[in-house]
Amino acid sequence: MIESLSIRSPEGLSVVVQIKRLPHAVDLPLPHYITRQSAGMDLAAAIQHDILLHPGEIGLVPTGLAVALPHGYEFQIRPRSGLAIKHGLTVVNSPGTIDADYRGEIKVGLINHGPETVTIQREQRIAQMILARVWQASWQEVDSLPTTARGEGGFGHSGV
Repeated sequence: MIESLSIRSPEGLSVVVQIKRLPHAVDLPLPHYITRQSAGMDLAAAIQHDILLHPGEIGLVPTGLAVALPHGYEFQIRPRSGLAIKHGLTVVNSPGTIDADYRGEIKVGLINHGPETVTIQREQRIAQMILARVWQASWQEVDSLPTTARGEGGFGHSGV
């Protein structure tokens, strides 16, 4: 079944995203904003059996969802702060990117940085998904760059 999700900006503008529940997730809720001002929608684990992530271990967790984003947008997959702070569980490639032309299942790579094994269960909220505008750059190759007060000051340049 394909559904559409209409995402509205504070100004009332909306972006419609087509979303498809895959067979192993038809009983799971669609991602949604928990509060009116939430930035992200939670993604749930669409797994048949619990996944145990031992300290230092990485696991790929399916969500049972596929999307069709409009050109010029991406979904960013980010950690849930509660899981990160309480259990050391985070998104390994944070933020992960779902490109507008990707049509496969959204899967979340999780890593356990905590000291104890973490159990992931079906329908558990494992990450959050944020819609973001994407701009593609064009290069203008030059012989020199404009100067700034900072110049080439890199890591630690401010003395902190």
